[in-house]
Amino acid sequence: MTFQNLIEECLMLKFDPEYLEVINESDNHHVPENSETHFRVIIVSQMFKGISLIKQHMLVNETLDEFLKKGVHALAIVTRTPEAWKANQEKGVSPNCLGKNTQLS
Repeated sequence: MTFQNLIEECLMLKFDPEYLEVINESDNHHVPENSETHFRVIIVSQMFKGISLIKQHMLVNETLDEFLKKGVHALAIVTRTPEAWKANQEKGVSPNCLGKNTQLS
């Protein structure tokens, strides 16, 4: 099972999201082909209601701590309550790595 699948499963179990998207963005970075090191998570859950944005992100980071220790290098997080998601479905965009076009040594 891939890191991406494991991350999705872990987030589904913890947050019971109404919407979840886990995007492997590793190909936008200076890493070997087929890497699983950079991810974007978009998660919409009732569990975020009444919780500050920083705390929402902390909860996601804590939930994925095991993956961050095992090789996930970067994690972009978009969290929303269902009400906020209905009002703004902006997913955000991660910048390309400055070294993306550099040869690996």
